[in-house]
Amino acid sequence: MTQALALSQILRDHGHRITRVIVGKSNRRSIPGFFTEKIAAPIESMDSPNFVTDKNQKSVKLLKTIVYTLIQSPKYARSIKRINEIVKEDQPDVIINFYEFLGGLYNFVHRPKAKFICIAHQFLLSHKDFVFPEGRKMDRVAMRVGNRIASLGAVKKLCLSFQYFEDMPKKNLFVVPPLLREEVKKIKAAPLDHYLVYMVNHGYSAEVDQYHHDNPNQPLFCFWDKNNAPVSLAVDETLTYHQLDDQLFLQKMASCKGYVTTAGFESVCEAMYLDKPVLMVPVEGHYEQACNAIDAQKAGAGITSAHFNIQKLQDYLHTHQSISKKFKPWANSAEKAFIYHLQ
Repeated sequence: MTQALALSQILRDHGHRITRVIVGKSNRRSIPGFFTEKIAAPIESMDSPNFVTDKNQKSVKLLKTIVYTLIQSPKYARSIKRINEIVKEDQPDVIINFYEFLGGLYNFVHRPKAKFICIAHQFLLSHKDFVFPEGRKMDRVAMRVGNRIASLGAVKKLCLSFQYFEDMPKKNLFVVPPLLREEVKKIKAAPLDHYLVYMVNHGYSAEVDQYHHDNPNQPLFCFWDKNNAPVSLAVDETLTYHQLDDQLFLQKMASCKGYVTTAGFESVCEAMYLDKPVLMVPVEGHYEQACNAIDAQKAGAGITSAHFNIQKLQDYLHTHQSISKKFKPWANSAEKAFIYHLQ
């Protein structure tokens, strides 16, 4: 969603209009208020495939995800039908897909006149120079299948990357910088004493709570998207859980001394831009995040762990090498790159 916000601003600055935004929904997550407020275009949410996790909301269950997706396929068929109606209503020149399976399936079934362009870090996995986690061959195959589904019929696949790679035009692969919000580029970073934590699955809070128990004087600001939790849950003076809030998150990012996250892409890029050391914890069973973590570590973002071991980040801080001077020019070239490819 932050990628879409950043790109929407770039497009509008160059005279383009966004007619509609379609967001996949699931029972586990809701659309954050900051997105609906800032995207400045009509939004439609519709049923979309998502991962099935274990009862502790920590690991991804691939087989259950496949079975559940098949069971729910009539819902997804209705979503594809609705996408087709929207495209006929809006008559767009370009459809941009941020790694949504429904988008690829729609494009394959209905073959619209609009150009179909896909944007995702995941497409970098098809690059000849990408380094994969050891083993897990079936996961790699599944990831490639997912890439194919999301990009069916795409004229271009724009691969968001932590660092520069050569384009591969014969595969329709073009490597582009991350899409960072302007607020990230404008905010002034200054390290204070707290750690910032973001967990995709709230089950990881147990590990954070344990670290807090062992280090009660270390301030922690945590963000999650736990349903039915209050906007802000102050456990005590040094541990607070917040629902997703883009401005508060960015403030805490700019002032933290280190960042702990479940190995996504966007927020790691934000940390790299603001020169914050990162501990990346790939969600168990989430191969994409395992790939993200290796790629980001190779680019100098920080270190990885199988657990929310904040002590590991604490021990790493004094050895971290700043990469901000190298990363900022790459990230700042995003506007030029995306306008070139989309126009």
